[in-house]
Amino acid sequence: MPTPFSRKKRTNVVRTAPGNGAVKKSAERVGLKPGSDWHKRNFVTEVLIPSLFTKRSGLRSMPLFPKVHPGEVCLTWIGHASFLLQIEGLNILIDPNWSMWLKVVKRLKRPGMHIESLPSIDVVLVTHAHFDHLDRKTLRKVAADQPIVVPTGVGNLVQDLGFNIVHELTEWEQVQLGPLRVSLTPCHHWGARMLHDQHRGFGGFVIEAGKRSVFHCGDSAYFHGFEEIGRRFPIEIALLPIGAYEAPSRREVHMNPEEAVRAFLELGANKLVPMHYGTFRLGFEPLDEPPERLLSSARKEGVEEKVLVMTEGRPVVL
Repeated sequence: MPTPFSRKKRTNVVRTAPGNGAVKKSAERVGLKPGSDWHKRNFVTEVLIPSLFTKRSGLRSMPLFPKVHPGEVCLTWIGHASFLLQIEGLNILIDPNWSMWLKVVKRLKRPGMHIESLPSIDVVLVTHAHFDHLDRKTLRKVAADQPIVVPTGVGNLVQDLGFNIVHELTEWEQVQLGPLRVSLTPCHHWGARMLHDQHRGFGGFVIEAGKRSVFHCGDSAYFHGFEEIGRRFPIEIALLPIGAYEAPSRREVHMNPEEAVRAFLELGANKLVPMHYGTFRLGFEPLDEPPERLLSSARKEGVEEKVLVMTEGRPVVL
């Protein structure tokens, strides 16, 4: 599958200069210390084992991708944090994951489409190295000599998968890919894939093309950095996580639906698209609770009409 950015050569890792405002991240800063009551509930017996006996839901459809005219954005939710973004004639995959398991964690809702139904992918973005966001098996399947953009320290996890060039970004750095400008934003999370690689970066992405912009938050707890992101970028469509807020460790690394609405307001965005829920049960909360709480909170804040709860595998033109 040729792409506008194809370069017939071995993969190169490109590290650009640190952006203004780059911040050193630490376990203490992002709240990785377990909560004092983390041991009072048993995730294995309450969530993990019951999930093994839960039948998967969801149907893989054959998407009818609409024609996307200049100036339009087409968004397709695959599930969890995975999206296909179509803009200015380009197809961008963000955090693609078609796997049925995260090691021992079962996927409880199928991807919205077969991976073979994807159009030719021009650019891939991965927000951080966690297994539910960086799935090497999926990435190997979609790699077709196109570029991939990742945070600093994540390049060695993807450079052997078939991408022609790996762009590693630090906070606030940008890379221009044809008509796209991709910027890495900070978030309140952590990036280690295993216990020993705390050096890996993490963040969200602002994707700009023409007058349109999409913000994929990645994983994040609520933090006041959303205000700064909103000041730096004209955020139009915000893809915000709303699940896994009742983490087994009681660490503050995922925001709840009410905090997602607060982040949306501070970003100054026009449309809120929830993600990171309903696919893998990573917290104690029920799978169907996050969107209900989100809509309730948005209603109280008077922004319910700005929330778009998507169905996996169904493209929406915005």
